[in-house]
Amino acid sequence: MSYQDVYAAWKNDPEAFWMEAASRIDWMTPPGKALFDERAPFYEWFSDGQLNACWNAVDRHVEAGRGDQLAIIHDSPITHSYRGITYRDLQSRVASLAGALRAKGVEKGDRVIIYMPMVPEALEAMLACSRLGAIHSVVFGGFAAHELAVRIDDCTPKAIIAASCGLEPGRIVQYKPLLDRAIELADHKPDFCVILQREQEVAKLVEGRDFAWHSFQYGVEPAECVPVAGNHPHYILYTSGTTGQPKGVVRHTGGHVVALNWTMKNVYGIDAGDVFWAASDVGWVVGHSYICYAPLFAGATTIVFEGKPVGTPDPGTFGRIIQNHKVKSFFTAPTAIRAVKREDPECSYIKDYNLKSLQAVFLAGERADPDTVKWVEEHLQVPVIDHWWQTETGWPIVANPFGIELLPVKHGSPSVPMPGYDVQVLDEAGHPVPAGTLGAVAIKLPMPPGTLPTLWNAEERFRKSYLDAFPGYYETGDAGYIDDDGYLYIMARTDDVINVAGHRLSTGAMEEVLSSHPDVAECAVIGVADPLKGQTPLGFLCLKKGSAASPEQVGREVVRMVRDQIGPVAAFKTTVVVERLPKTRSGKILRATMARIADGEDFKMPATIDDPAVLDEIRTALQGIGMAGG
Repeated sequence: MSYQDVYAAWKNDPEAFWMEAASRIDWMTPPGKALFDERAPFYEWFSDGQLNACWNAVDRHVEAGRGDQLAIIHDSPITHSYRGITYRDLQSRVASLAGALRAKGVEKGDRVIIYMPMVPEALEAMLACSRLGAIHSVVFGGFAAHELAVRIDDCTPKAIIAASCGLEPGRIVQYKPLLDRAIELADHKPDFCVILQREQEVAKLVEGRDFAWHSFQYGVEPAECVPVAGNHPHYILYTSGTTGQPKGVVRHTGGHVVALNWTMKNVYGIDAGDVFWAASDVGWVVGHSYICYAPLFAGATTIVFEGKPVGTPDPGTFGRIIQNHKVKSFFTAPTAIRAVKREDPECSYIKDYNLKSLQAVFLAGERADPDTVKWVEEHLQVPVIDHWWQTETGWPIVANPFGIELLPVKHGSPSVPMPGYDVQVLDEAGHPVPAGTLGAVAIKLPMPPGTLPTLWNAEERFRKSYLDAFPGYYETGDAGYIDDDGYLYIMARTDDVINVAGHRLSTGAMEEVLSSHPDVAECAVIGVADPLKGQTPLGFLCLKKGSAASPEQVGREVVRMVRDQIGPVAAFKTTVVVERLPKTRSGKILRATMARIADGEDFKMPATIDDPAVLDEIRTALQGIGMAGG
């Protein structure tokens, strides 16, 4: 079947489409129907079915005779170590941990926070919770104590599973002091903590509360998989909220397993036995969906990578892992590719490796500018597939369906909507706009299985955040347009569409022009306050290593390029060259924070920032051109 056939099959009969997809996973009690709309707009999927996510991720593959296949490969260039875990080993390890948690009182519906680095035990902790029907909430390892405390108070966990430390190039990040401080700050106190002691940093345990990972499991009875209803919360994942209070995105179990299982074959082209690598972290949605759950639902091998795209030890790390582990599909963020490109513009390091196993590269997390996509296509000679989705959706909204058919690639577009998503572009009054017109990207309700049904203990906040702006639609918070062929272009967050003298302009379109300059490795455009025009654009440029051009020359050239390609209406006149851009740990550029610095306003330090020191560098650079109150 073609993409058009598959999308039409969903459109013509969504119920039949999703019931057929549901038949591809294991149920203890199969669902009688797919969509439950009695509480619309709080839709649910497969609510009358009974299943277990851990069974679908682990046990069923052992039952099917694939117990000796590798389920997880852990590759850590930081510790120079590698290990593989088979499905049979994983089943034993997860059942043991789940049994120990059960013996300490963790039951179906209880919450457990997981605060771990990129080690296999992080996945085992997630799966052990799933095995019991406990609701896990993974918090990015090394997150600040205050932010962890906020999450402890919001989801009130019975237990916390953590590691003694995480590892960054050249440094050890001690987790245990952060955890202890967070528990001290929180009003809610967990009953107990389980600590994975790493040899690089052995933590001091609190007597009576803390248990070492291995001794905690000694002599316990392994736990079997506990059936849960299709609408049972599988996990809570916190995403940043505009109020400073994080939003707990909820994922229901039935729709989560069905949707992710569907994507592995149809979006990523992955079958049982294939090797899939998502270079992300378990603290983010990509780590949940495409490091832990989806590859294991599909019976594939997933890679847990503890390292960075550059510096561990060089820009060839991606190539080494793809070669050594015979990766078929590789998923990373555009910002990771740009880091490699900046250090190694000719891609000479990666070319040292044999990449014949690689069939496609998938990009998500930040908008993939055409120049970055073309660079990967040129050097790796495989399809490079930009796709777009969110923490809230849990799986791709728009993609090029590699496993169904590879559609013509349009650089700058993540391609076309996946089944389940009726994507429309709306004006401020909520009316669809003509093709090619910039507007708010929204999804007609109901959202498909696997997307958020609500926020944790915050139904009204869910309405206000996502449903109230455009009744009958989910508001994505992104701005873009759809072309005559039905391809979507995401140009910016809605907040990043700037108003220059009455003209609504996309910062993403300007960034696309800047990134096409041969000396620019990475860039960002923000809107800064202007007394005459309301806002004017300001460009930040990071230059490639070895660039012979002066910052002033590159600045003049990109200003001319924006004038030529977008027009004088953009009023793009100012650039500043910086060594690096402030980003979250998942690679998103903190444009709103940069804009507040440029306007001389106070701002709250973003909880997810990778390196706070970058903001001081940005302020200094802006003061050099008379901004940031300088």
